[in-house]
Amino acid sequence: MGLSTVHAMRANARSARDIVFGILRERIIGLEFAPGESLSESELASSFGVSRTPVRESLILLAEEGLVDVVPQVGTFVSHIREADAAAAQFVREALERASLLDGGQLVAATDVRQLRGMIVAQNAAEASNDHEAFFRLDEEFHAYLMQAAGHEAAWQIVSQAKAQLDRARRLSLSLTQQLRILIDQHSSIIDRLAAHDVTGADQVLRDHLRLVFTDIKTIRQQHPEMFEDAVIQTAVRRRPKA
Repeated sequence: MGLSTVHAMRANARSARDIVFGILRERIIGLEFAPGESLSESELASSFGVSRTPVRESLILLAEEGLVDVVPQVGTFVSHIREADAAAAQFVREALERASLLDGGQLVAATDVRQLRGMIVAQNAAEASNDHEAFFRLDEEFHAYLMQAAGHEAAWQIVSQAKAQLDRARRLSLSLTQQLRILIDQHSSIIDRLAAHDVTGADQVLRDHLRLVFTDIKTIRQQHPEMFEDAVIQTAVRRRPKA
């Protein structure tokens, strides 16, 4: 077997794992797989049309991110939202996004302001149609572009990876009354301050904006206790056969 064949096989294996991992991660964060839901390696492999190896490797990576829980001799479950993990994710996100803005906010040009205002138009349309999923994507685009305009585009990948746990709570919060309008108004305020070269003011609005999710956690937990409680996994552990 030639080296090129070996390299191709390894590349294909990585490709399959990366594809499976990306799709599973997106479905978990998007709440298509509910917290506490059991994940079967064999069923997932069959649905993806791959062997169990890339699925198993993907689940290991997801466990490292805290998105799945592997219970020995019981199974693999989508993790419940843990407030401590959400708080840690928020800490990382706020630290990086605010540092990016304070360091490079003065670099935000008039063309960037126009681009950001165009995003507000799209966000208003998503609010008008009550399309929470579209708004979530547009919100991600807004924050990624803000870091790009400030000269820290590469750091967005770190933010995106760190806030996986937080994103599930954020998605739930978008259905709360007036939530989209508040977020859009804060986005607009950040843009207005940057347009006026008031980086400090933009940072203060960004801080309040990013911390808004904490005021929603209590309400979200009341409305969706099953998303936070570990009852499913705890029950499975209690039922685990004794050796």
